Amino acid sequence: MEIQTKFFGKIDIKEEDIIAFPKGLLGFEDKTKYVIINAAEEEIPFQYLQSVEDANLSFTIMNPFIFKKDYEFDIPKAVQELLQIKRVNDVVIYSIIVVPKDVNKMTANLAAPVIINTMTKLAKQMIIESSDYPVKFSILKALKEQNRGQNNADIV
Repeated sequence: MEIQTKFFGKIDIKEEDIIAFPKGLLGFEDKTKYVIINAAEEEIPFQYLQSVEDANLSFTIMNPFIFKKDYEFDIPKAVQELLQIKRVNDVVIYSIIVVPKDVNKMTANLAAPVIINTMTKLAKQMIIESSDYPVKFSILKALKEQNRGQNNADIV
């Protein structure tokens, strides 16, 4: 199947790669079908959540554990049921990334992760209740702090 995208032009996707968000994404509840597009270069950790229904709707996403190793939260039973989660190994988590003109100010939304069941291809953007995770978490600042910690560990 071929879809048109704003940033990638026409691309071929497989029907089985379509991820269904039964309730859409926050602010985009009417768009429920997406596909994940990998970055052209393997070493780039970004991926793109592209709407199948709207060529102009695409989100930059990233595995949050790359920059926030201690990121953790519980997936409520209702979300587990909605996504038909049977095993934790079938779940992948992404953060939506905002990349402004000044990439040094790039942020991740840790307060509302995207949860995907890779087996059922069902997904949901979930707001983490009673959490201190910010909507705008500085990725580069966190990576610099991680690198400083690793360098100090090497010295000891």
